Amino acid sequence: MKLTEIPGVGPKTEALFMKLGIHDCESLTRYYPLHYDSYDEPVPVGEVRPGSKITVRGTVQGGVNVFPAGNKKIVSCVIRDASGSLRLQWYNALFIRSVIKKGGMYCFRGIVAVRRGEKVMDHPEIFQIDQYKKNQGTLVPIYGLTKGLSNNAVTKAVRAAFKLCGAADEYLPEQIVRHYELMDEKTACEKIHFPADREDLYKAGKRIAFDEFFFFILALRMLKSEEKDVPSDFRMKRCWETEDLIEALPYRLTAAQERVFREIEADLSSGKTMSRLVQGDVGSGKTVLAFLALVMTSRNGYQGALMAPTEVLARQHYEKFSSFIESVPGISVRPVLLTGSLKASERRKALEEIRTGTVNVVIGTHALIQDAVEYKNLALVITDEQHRFGVYQRRALTTKGRLPHMLVMSATPIPRTLGVIYYGDLDISMVDERPAARLPIKNCVVDGSWRANAMRFLKKELAAGHQVYVVCPMIEENEEIQAENVIDRTKELKKSFPDFTVAMLHGRMKPEEKNRIMTSFADGKIQILVSTTVIEVGVDVPNATVMMIENAERFGLATLHQLRGRVGRGEAQSYCIFMAGQQSEEIAERLSILNTSNDGFRIAEKDFELRGPGDLLGIRQSGEASFKAADPVMDRDMLKAAGELAAVIMQDDPELIGEEYEVLKRKIREYIVNTQGSVIL
Repeated sequence: MKLTEIPGVGPKTEALFMKLGIHDCESLTRYYPLHYDSYDEPVPVGEVRPGSKITVRGTVQGGVNVFPAGNKKIVSCVIRDASGSLRLQWYNALFIRSVIKKGGMYCFRGIVAVRRGEKVMDHPEIFQIDQYKKNQGTLVPIYGLTKGLSNNAVTKAVRAAFKLCGAADEYLPEQIVRHYELMDEKTACEKIHFPADREDLYKAGKRIAFDEFFFFILALRMLKSEEKDVPSDFRMKRCWETEDLIEALPYRLTAAQERVFREIEADLSSGKTMSRLVQGDVGSGKTVLAFLALVMTSRNGYQGALMAPTEVLARQHYEKFSSFIESVPGISVRPVLLTGSLKASERRKALEEIRTGTVNVVIGTHALIQDAVEYKNLALVITDEQHRFGVYQRRALTTKGRLPHMLVMSATPIPRTLGVIYYGDLDISMVDERPAARLPIKNCVVDGSWRANAMRFLKKELAAGHQVYVVCPMIEENEEIQAENVIDRTKELKKSFPDFTVAMLHGRMKPEEKNRIMTSFADGKIQILVSTTVIEVGVDVPNATVMMIENAERFGLATLHQLRGRVGRGEAQSYCIFMAGQQSEEIAERLSILNTSNDGFRIAEKDFELRGPGDLLGIRQSGEASFKAADPVMDRDMLKAAGELAAVIMQDDPELIGEEYEVLKRKIREYIVNTQGSVIL
């Protein structure tokens, strides 16, 4: 059903929804809230704590005053109750003087900060006492927005969409729903948007997470069921060139790197088709293992392909691989780069060389799986940063001829127990050491009061010839969410650092523009890069020594750790500044883990301890995730349950022939079509 069938949604509003990836009524009902505002019992004024959004009830003392502050006007008043007093402030909101009166009692809702020793609530919402009582206890969904589309408009459209198209039918047998104590799917889909209370929200979130994990895992296992222990057409022998390349490295492989490469060697020479995940923390040296596997493949007379998530990273891999093989004279490995931005003549030449086998190592982006690419004898497929590719995109590469070996490289710190479920039947290797030559990153967790010091520190590093990342959680200003954004932060930094080149990067830019910006940063033409989490999987820029993350509390620990991994890649000491926009004991406890550890796997385990599967009121991890709502850390119980059920079904009825699985069979087909655009079952 079209979006324009929703009352109040015309072509212009439809275009705004499409910017968010919402194309019809059904996809609108699956556009889940980022988090929720809760209208709780008012807190006594004297007991307010900085950092979290709260409501207070008090009497206005001394009237409403207006003070000039540069080009702004601050509207201010003080409220009091029996426990104490609190200052309230609004910026450029002169109408407030006609809304609240001296001696009046109101409810005010906002975030409290501390300035010059005084607690201040900035830009609070104002409610009459009776009005707030009506809202009390409710949860309001907060959605990801784009300019021109308000949270209220999305909320109204979602409500209307449910009335028009309803919610999905139950696909699980009743006994399974009861066994896992799940809310029925139809109710969960509505309640995740409009929960009556926290219990509703918990149950709905539990079911949504289960569904997302279950479809992902079941589809993965169905696709892999025919590939397990498949004899390989590409049996290889160990070769002396890989040993010479290891000897020629300017550093010694760590024991973990050595162990994992021997596991890869054994797989490639076993006579069985390899399906292996190499999981290693940021900076652990996984790329060199991929290069060695490509050399072994090419020296056995076959072709190998390495697919990277971005064009800039693919180009960097190509240049590093070319330099890598040049360290051993006479080695006959012939690489080629294949990306979407190649000139037509370059592309034709590359495609012909791949088809004829003139080249035996192909490095590129999604261009590697396009129909026009014809391989002569593709024996090994390596995907870098697995979480940026769907399983079906990886599979598309494996269908370019006979079934090749598959090697997946990932820096996402998921503990092994969850990795076994999350990655299906892949064998898992862990690179759990960092090269000794790399200096550990120095970390600090600070709040806004430290910003002036941070700016001085950035200037010092820039003056020394280094480069800086500044990460913001938002692209542009949002009325509903108070957080730093890329557009405004870029303008501010250009004024603060006029002698340096400042550029911004975010997901709404065209691919060509993103590639140009990242290439310029990698080449040192840009000194300060202001970005969203699109740089989480970026390029290797050894000269970048500082990562400053704004509103660090709004990101998951795993995402923060991945972002931090963009620095610390050169010989100079590197630093990560976690700038917390809000303060609370919980936030301080979470961020302190990053302050004291650079170990991604330890961080993941600690995250498990601190964040429970029902903690749905917090912001989920930002950036490009594999799931719309589910979080492998936050919803780990549902991940395990979904993995268990998928395993049982694959054991008992792998083709879903049973009558009880009729709806599931249809839905799993739709899932594969909708996620990858081609039917594989």
